[in-house]
Amino acid sequence: MAYSSTIKLVVGDTLPVLNFTLKDSNTAASGSTLDAEDSDTWAAINLTGGTVKLRIRSVGSTTVSSTITCAIVSASGGTCTCTFPSGTWTTSGTYEGELEYTTSASAVQTVQDLIKFVVRDDFD
Repeated sequence: MAYSSTIKLVVGDTLPVLNFTLKDSNTAASGSTLDAEDSDTWAAINLTGGTVKLRIRSVGSTTVSSTITCAIVSASGGTCTCTFPSGTWTTSGTYEGELEYTTSASAVQTVQDLIKFVVRDDFD
């Protein structure tokens, strides 16, 4: 499984705020020539009327431990943010997250690459 990034956290953390831009790898951004290997050339997905969720589970598990609804910052720009509510990170370990976009017509698209979270115990 491919991971797009690794975020290091501590049990109990509610920050950082994560910023995401969802893009369509099959459509060129305005003024760009589409390059399948360069996400800077991809068009943003219009999120108007839809929702984006970050679903988290422990690596190796099939059980989702948290589902967080992201706040859409710019629907036309495909951007959203995610803040971790209290109780998201209660146990140290390695977790993976996936972004799931649901359109206003209830069609679902999930980002292929996962986000890895490494959580260590707090000193307290």
